[in-house]
Amino acid sequence: MSPGGDRPVIRLQAGRHKRVRLGHPWIFSNEVEMTAEARALAPGAEALFVDSHGAALGSGYFNPHSLIAGRIVARDGAQLDGALIEDRLGRALNLRERLFDAPFYRLVHSEADALPGLIVDRYGDLLVVQVNAAGMDRLTDELIAGLRSVVAPRAILLRNDAAVREQEGLDTEVRWIGAAPEMPIEIVEDGARFLVDLDAGQKTGWFYDQRPGRTLVASLAADASVLDLYCYLGGFGVRAAAAGASRVTAIDRSQPALDLGGRAAALNGVDGVCDFRRATVFDALEEFAASGDRFDIVVADPPAFVRTRRDIKSGARGYRKLARLSARLVTEGGLLFAASCSHHVGAELFAEQVRRGLADAGRTGRILSTGGAGPDHPVHPFLPETAYLKYQLLQLD
Repeated sequence: MSPGGDRPVIRLQAGRHKRVRLGHPWIFSNEVEMTAEARALAPGAEALFVDSHGAALGSGYFNPHSLIAGRIVARDGAQLDGALIEDRLGRALNLRERLFDAPFYRLVHSEADALPGLIVDRYGDLLVVQVNAAGMDRLTDELIAGLRSVVAPRAILLRNDAAVREQEGLDTEVRWIGAAPEMPIEIVEDGARFLVDLDAGQKTGWFYDQRPGRTLVASLAADASVLDLYCYLGGFGVRAAAAGASRVTAIDRSQPALDLGGRAAALNGVDGVCDFRRATVFDALEEFAASGDRFDIVVADPPAFVRTRRDIKSGARGYRKLARLSARLVTEGGLLFAASCSHHVGAELFAEQVRRGLADAGRTGRILSTGGAGPDHPVHPFLPETAYLKYQLLQLD
């Protein structure tokens, strides 16, 4: 590997290179020989990484102030420039165009698409971009140029407001590149129409990752009564109604999200079936239990209960409680769809909390399906912990 230019060389401690050599894209701060020169580098500086003997490991970003100090981008040591970014974007686009007929999907999913620290969601001719690593942030101009070349969007929204940017020493910002479109915009998922506010919505606006779960529930919703908890823009509920559900009750505490969900129901001609209610989910579950209301399908797809490792114990209790209260409302022979997007909660821990919740509710049943995010959210083979979304579909006795 040619050093190429005057890029700094970051050396790993003796014996700490094996995981990276095998293919892991992250280098942690306690694996690096943190010399004075290394500490002095600007966050996100391009660097060459070598083992303790000087053998090349690849090129990437280096941040001396982050726990993830190094992020490998190119195993062959290539320069991190506009040409590399454009090539990676082109590969990501080619994959999505093989997977989907309509231009509504996650276009770039960070390390799995060989662009660490970058998220790009596509909404037709609009793109929403999140840059979550200092190295990618330094390449913002090259990134925008690459997106314009590969996708030719009408406008790009930089939603650089994620908390992880603070850990990378980055400021937060939200701004449009190009003329800001009028909100909300319309998207289509498996024939159903939804309205999304890219400026004010959660994360990048729409949760493309849960598409397989919504499709699964919709396939079973004909003639069913459905309870959609944490409904946000009505993804599960509206799709269930469009698939023939007899009634849908959708609960969320955000009135703007509920308003857009109600408008989506009208767009799909199912507003007479859907009832959007503003409430705190746990309070609503207690009220339904007290009133004796029951549902053929209950969808419990909450926001992350565990945002840091310190929250694992309390968050796990939250998933158990949600499973218990949700299971109580499922009719005999009905279905419970339980999900978690907390990446600190692995599939095994989540499954354990669902089991405990069922036991607490005095319910038994069977798992019909388990799954996670759709194929536009690929997982790097050496970062299995980034498979953050997991769900179970259960039939309850």
